[in-house]
Amino acid sequence: MNLESFEIVRILVLTTLAFILAMALTPFWTHILYKYKLGKRIRSGSDTPIFSMMHAKKAGTPTMGGVLIWGVVFVLAVGLLYLSQIFPDFWLSKFSFLTRSQTLLPLGVLMASALVGLIDDYMNIRGVGPKGGGLSMRYRLIIYTAIAIIGALWFALKLDWDLLHVPFLGDFNIGWWYLPFFVLVVVATAFSVNETDGLDGLAGGTLLTSFGALAIISFSQGKYDLAVFCGVIIGALLAFLWFNINPARFIMGDTGAMSLGVTLALVALLTNSALLLPVIGLVFVIETFSVILQLFWRRVFQHKLFLSAPIHHHLEANGWSEPKIVMRFWVISIVTSSLGVAIALLDALA
Repeated sequence: MNLESFEIVRILVLTTLAFILAMALTPFWTHILYKYKLGKRIRSGSDTPIFSMMHAKKAGTPTMGGVLIWGVVFVLAVGLLYLSQIFPDFWLSKFSFLTRSQTLLPLGVLMASALVGLIDDYMNIRGVGPKGGGLSMRYRLIIYTAIAIIGALWFALKLDWDLLHVPFLGDFNIGWWYLPFFVLVVVATAFSVNETDGLDGLAGGTLLTSFGALAIISFSQGKYDLAVFCGVIIGALLAFLWFNINPARFIMGDTGAMSLGVTLALVALLTNSALLLPVIGLVFVIETFSVILQLFWRRVFQHKLFLSAPIHHHLEANGWSEPKIVMRFWVISIVTSSLGVAIALLDALA
């Protein structure tokens, strides 16, 4: 078996293993969520009347489902690493994918941002924070920016990286400008994914196709450990989606959406495909742009452009069923992710 064939097997085996492990752990985690009433609070008030009315029935749906995703990724990454060190000749030891050059940083930021999101989710459940909604936007922005800065410094100091790749034009050393660029990509992606996490299965499905695209790009660049890392996330996401499809048994929460958004950005930066991320994750861009446009419209014209923002809530308010919105956004995500991969592969051949 040649190297590439083995790496394909490694990706498929660990993707499947992540799915099985997440499925096996779900009954235990849902028992905890329901037993301790760790349910989502639906914001109410005159500023969000349409959203509050449409989603009142979801109040109390357990949140923190994202723990299953990052928990499985962490267990497999660390477990296989220790297995390879203790039993180096055991066949499964060859499947270890935690390496300093490719996956240590993505795993680190995944865990750090997941723990912040977990605290935020718990504060929301208990009604702590501004309007009982957990951490304020200001503090969340500060915290995730700090995580992004740490990642940027790792790129600069540990990886000696200041290279920006522009498809079909080549690589450009942009020096210290890479630091603010890095922070912008990470923070923008994290909050964009979080905005998308508003309907059952929406964020999970679009993240699935986005990580799938980056797995293919990673593999094409010979970054096999990074491709495996994406595969493990995909496997865990598939198990999560099994229970998150409408009507959701639990939802992802900030511990899943924010951490996976940060990680998606990190993988794009490690594959030097950050400029393709708006194509691969076009749904995230549309969602965020609709929020920005709504805020701009209200400030300038003193009325709302959309019935509710992000745009998936506007479509919902216009009578679209939740599954229809989600499935159509999935279709868009599949097409744009495929387009992003095609551009990356054509660029590599140019």
